[in-house]
Amino acid sequence: MLAGVVQMTSVDDLSVNLAAAEVLVREAAARGAQLVTLPENFAFLRREGEGVPCAQPLDGEIVERLRGWASAHRLWLVGGSFAERIPGDTRTYNTCVCCAPDGELAAVYRKIHLFDVDLRASGGAAYAESAAVAPGSDLALANTPFGPVGLSICYDLRFPELYRALAARGARILTVPSAFTPQTGKDHWEVLLRARAIENQAYVLAAAQCGRHNETRSSHGRSLIVDPWGVVLAQAADEPCVVVADCSPERQDRIRASLPALQHRRL
Repeated sequence: MLAGVVQMTSVDDLSVNLAAAEVLVREAAARGAQLVTLPENFAFLRREGEGVPCAQPLDGEIVERLRGWASAHRLWLVGGSFAERIPGDTRTYNTCVCCAPDGELAAVYRKIHLFDVDLRASGGAAYAESAAVAPGSDLALANTPFGPVGLSICYDLRFPELYRALAARGARILTVPSAFTPQTGKDHWEVLLRARAIENQAYVLAAAQCGRHNETRSSHGRSLIVDPWGVVLAQAADEPCVVVADCSPERQDRIRASLPALQHRRL
């Protein structure tokens, strides 16, 4: 299975971001990718402290475009994340959908762990995702021909119990669409992704935001595809792009058979 991760520098302009994402998904398809993932907030990356004027339901324009791209290119598409409107609530969900090659929704995941941190002491900014975003509560897996794909978003990466729960439910591939800060990304991004791959003996597809989005916000980038042994199969440069790698289920089976750590768990 050839997997592709899309790296973007999204801004606070829905039409600009959708046009850029469409081009990059088309490139991934042209390179043979059968499973493609977009980064967190691919369609609209808000300025910290501001709202999202284009928050939408699951039947809105953003999801319709994702379903259309998946159908047009006959691939599985993990739609990074977008702001999903919550009826009767001023907050939104940070939502990721997985679309099947026929355009149908295979899974919906709402980000569970919200990014409320203060990085000003290390030269960054303070973030309060929970001020505008409501947490989800449910795990989500999409059943694909390549095995179950477990969905997560960005800050979830720091909570290994979420990924162990996905692996216990059969996940063979883990997706982590993200917008990591430069301060945390330089020291933690690759380490955490490789750890999640190793401990769950799963492929990890981490599509990231990169570069400067506006005068106050930047992202680390360096999108990765990691194999179940923790080997980095592909890494993006510091610009919007697509990287692809072969994710062999046979290699994963060999790793899980020779080092059956998932079977050795004692609860």
